[in-house]
Amino acid sequence: MKVAVVGATGMVGEVMLQILAERNFPVTELIPVASEKSVGKEVEFKGKKYKVVGLQTAVDMKVDIALFSAGGETSLAWAPKFAEVGTTVIDNSSAWRMDPTKKLVVPEINGSILTKEDKIIPNANCSTIQLVMALAPLHKKYKIKRIVVSTYQSITGTGVKGVQQLENEYSGIQGEMAYKYPIHRNAIPHCDSFEDNGYTKEEMKLVRETQKILDDRTIAVTATAVRVPIVGGHSEAVNVAFENDFEVNEVRSILHNTPGVVVQDNVDTFTYPMPLYAQGKDDVFVGRIRRDESQPNSLNMWIVADNLRKGAATNTVQIAEYLVKNNLV
Repeated sequence: MKVAVVGATGMVGEVMLQILAERNFPVTELIPVASEKSVGKEVEFKGKKYKVVGLQTAVDMKVDIALFSAGGETSLAWAPKFAEVGTTVIDNSSAWRMDPTKKLVVPEINGSILTKEDKIIPNANCSTIQLVMALAPLHKKYKIKRIVVSTYQSITGTGVKGVQQLENEYSGIQGEMAYKYPIHRNAIPHCDSFEDNGYTKEEMKLVRETQKILDDRTIAVTATAVRVPIVGGHSEAVNVAFENDFEVNEVRSILHNTPGVVVQDNVDTFTYPMPLYAQGKDDVFVGRIRRDESQPNSLNMWIVADNLRKGAATNTVQIAEYLVKNNLV
């Protein structure tokens, strides 16, 4: 199993390498890939050093699977070139997500839609993945009509620049700004660029990707995405309206029995999800589960996950695992 990691020197790429090792993915040959300026650098994988190669070199090597985390432009330009030589690309950018010919996959929810013919498989947005992980089993049972989600998103979602800005501000250092405003002691209601409707791309990803993954365009979704000075993961306050009524204890039971979801929900012991404890873990944590007393058939919950892991690298590797397990690659 020849595996290329495209963007191996970036923040998500480094986590991908870590997760491939942790989960003992069957890598017989690892090919770390990055931009020309990183060619020749070394990355470590399972105690061995590997030299970074360029994109064309990796294409010529005809790898089995290429895990991409190198930005949308790179994905649009290079994913088809890898696919042409028979490589299955799993892409972590937003480039292919809403392409009607591509399947948007969270393996626990809809991995079964994948076939051998799927050579470019987009990975969903980090905030969408944790949202649908918690909502998919509830949608099956009660049918979702509407979702209102407010996100509190880690600076790691912006990459190294976001982390550096916060560290600089902690230390009183003037440096490069990843955001238009200081992030230390601040909350910025602006993730990604604004679209014509006044929503940001991040907010609209939550709308479009949720409908696509749950395979239901009738679900109404509205979102507000906020950047906060947090490192450990993304948090979401979610209000869901269902067609059918529910019992809160049954909701907890359904979530408790959902693979990849951990319920942390006991107000008597002050147990609820927090990014501080989600960091470095692959699960999606759900708590503060309670009925919305202002609307019929409505529920409030709080969802937290490490955006670099389940929100990005882990989900990408899980897609690859699904393909290998089912002989689709």
